[in-house]
Amino acid sequence: MEFSGTFELEDTTVDEVWLALSDPVLVQESLPGCTFLLHVEGDEVDFDELRERAAGMDRELTNDPEVIAERAFREGERYAALMQVSVGPVNPTFETVVEIDDRERPQMHASGEGSSGDSSFEMSSSMALAETDDGDGVVVEWETEADVFGKVAGMGQRVINPVANRIVKRFFSSVQEKLHDLGVEEVSSSDGESDGSDGRSLVDRVLGRSKSTDSE
Repeated sequence: MEFSGTFELEDTTVDEVWLALSDPVLVQESLPGCTFLLHVEGDEVDFDELRERAAGMDRELTNDPEVIAERAFREGERYAALMQVSVGPVNPTFETVVEIDDRERPQMHASGEGSSGDSSFEMSSSMALAETDDGDGVVVEWETEADVFGKVAGMGQRVINPVANRIVKRFFSSVQEKLHDLGVEEVSSSDGESDGSDGRSLVDRVLGRSKSTDSE
């Protein structure tokens, strides 16, 4: 199955949206039905342990680029999410693991899989940000290819497609709402000096860019 679409965020910039979408906490809070979204290591993922871990964590939404840089999504890393999705008469809760395949502003690509009792899926998804023609907002172009199996798959794309579109619309609407509530800072206005963590500036780390070559 293939899904794609665009969503426009008003009164914001590409840097601001990228900062927000770099933050697993904001993504978790914006994603409908998401109980937790946590970084994981190793091949085996214990969702019971993750539930306990998530229950003991106190992670707050913030507009501080330095805080977000510490917990931001990283290319090549894996993240586990517990998500409930309503599809027709069923409400499966999927144990999902996603890997960030590519991440460099203004694009990100991820792949993953999830399972829930008698249903499962494998997916590959990408997203790109661009300034609107009038310069007052950001257009998000997204697309996903998914193989769905089991009971959910039996409902067909005519049922699943509207569900996917509804989730995406609610997600980006929530992102915009949180952007405005938090007053997310323009990370490009931060100084470009390295913070010493890996030779990249704070701006480069948050925006998912390679080490700056301005001084070369």
